[in-house]
Amino acid sequence: MNRYVIANWKMNVPPEGIGGYMDVLENAPAGDAQVVVAPPFLYIPELVKKARRIAVGAQNCGDRKSGAFTGEVSAAMLRDAGAWFAIVGHSERRGVYGEGDELVGRRMALAVENGLTAVLCIGEDLSVRDAGLPRVTEHLSSQVRAVAQAADARPGGVVIAYEPVWAIGTGRNASGAMVAETVAQIRSAVTQFWPASRATTPILYGGSVTPDNVGDLVANGNIDGFLVGGASLDSRKFLAIYDGLVGRK
Repeated sequence: MNRYVIANWKMNVPPEGIGGYMDVLENAPAGDAQVVVAPPFLYIPELVKKARRIAVGAQNCGDRKSGAFTGEVSAAMLRDAGAWFAIVGHSERRGVYGEGDELVGRRMALAVENGLTAVLCIGEDLSVRDAGLPRVTEHLSSQVRAVAQAADARPGGVVIAYEPVWAIGTGRNASGAMVAETVAQIRSAVTQFWPASRATTPILYGGSVTPDNVGDLVANGNIDGFLVGGASLDSRKFLAIYDGLVGRK
């Protein structure tokens, strides 16, 4: 299964509670895409207990195997808690907490080494987007190159999530055609820096995804799924996004 719809709860719990949320997802008809739910670290074991078809992920993972790193959670610990995925390099980690490509690369490498699928987030801000596609291509390619170097170019077990930061909570939306154009540049960068992985690395879209824009993105975006933020806190909205990907009315 190489299509994914990933719920990133961030520092939230759905209003309907964990049990009610998981019941809606687990009782929905199965489709040909994997559903992943990434709660705050604390709730991973609780989701694992309730998950049958749903995979559980983490919103980050440590960049060291173990040691005196207060506040970090290692990839091995996440796997031991039952997680199968780990988001790394999310735009909020980069923008709010200043995480750079080298750090993200170390996190990604350890996630893969410990049996997790790393969801590598890359993207550009408004100044880069407004500078035109060549500048966007240069920026995204540099992110892929830097992370590949930091992770010793190990491509296995990686899903890429394209996050146009300028389209997240700003009122500006990326059309399917714009996303397809950018995804083509990302695939080109993957071919250059992770040549063995080009055909097997899924690319998701993660820029303010809602049930309203999912149709255009699926039809025209050339993507393999979604990384969903705010809309993922409502199980019905999240399920509608999943249905849009798998072609279910």
